[in-house]
Amino acid sequence: MPELEPEGEIAAPGLTVGEPLPLEKAATGAPAPVTGTTGRPRSLWSDAWRDLRRNPVFLASSLIILFLVLISLWPSAITWESPLKCDLAHAQQGSGPGHPFGYDGQGCDVYTRTVYGARTSVTVGVLATLGVAVLGSLLGGLAGFFGGAGDAILSRVTDVFFAIPVVLGGLVLLSVVTSDTVWPVIGFMVLLGWPQISRIARGSVITAKQHDYVQVARALGASHSRILLRHIAPNAVAPVIVVATIALGTYIALEATLSYLGVGLKPPTVSWGIDISAASPYVRNAPHALLWPSGALALTVLAFIMLGDAVRDALDPKLR
Repeated sequence: MPELEPEGEIAAPGLTVGEPLPLEKAATGAPAPVTGTTGRPRSLWSDAWRDLRRNPVFLASSLIILFLVLISLWPSAITWESPLKCDLAHAQQGSGPGHPFGYDGQGCDVYTRTVYGARTSVTVGVLATLGVAVLGSLLGGLAGFFGGAGDAILSRVTDVFFAIPVVLGGLVLLSVVTSDTVWPVIGFMVLLGWPQISRIARGSVITAKQHDYVQVARALGASHSRILLRHIAPNAVAPVIVVATIALGTYIALEATLSYLGVGLKPPTVSWGIDISAASPYVRNAPHALLWPSGALALTVLAFIMLGDAVRDALDPKLR
């Protein structure tokens, strides 16, 4: 009769005695965090940046926007004349040496005015977006975090603003403004634009404050300001960034629309909307005067919308 082996634990191949099996490890332990090449856990922002760098839409739109920003800061780097220098002797003439876009109805160089018009449009779009994002995020975030009567009042106020047509509101409010600066137009955009961001921020904060880490921080005695700034804001800001990026292109188009209607920016300010309005009456005789500022406006708005779509796809986990 064969001699029996002494009682003891039999180890599986590749494991030591007493070590739990792989399935037991998975059942008894929390899932391992996703790590990058450096071994550190990856965050939403690092994953988003990695996806954006591989997205050709993001790269193309970023190059266009970077070029617009550069010519907005230094328009004299690619043009050699003043946008206010006009000569009626060249009115409605086509392209020629040193003037690739031709002349408008007042004899102004279309190329120079198109380049300088980027400065006005980008300035208005960026400042309006910053104002809308800051005001809307602040009001919506506080209302969503504290709730109560303040939240109910803010919801009804935003409903009132949503009922106001933007173009009609601009015609009514800006028609009484005599200033020829960009600030009335920016103020109008902030006044009618903050409710959209406010509603987005409110919903994001309400969703974020239900998470377990917020409840733990509250149970540990963290103050409201610490919970908002350290725990809720970083996890609720992504939708606001996406909407604000897309809205930037919308505000540029809105400024051109109001300027075209005569209630936005006014001469001698150089704006694509002003040039489009001035070139419309003689579009049959000099279509180039209308084509170039319109094309620049369309390309700019498209670039910001494409950038916003790329950022949305990168920051939305549901689309992964």
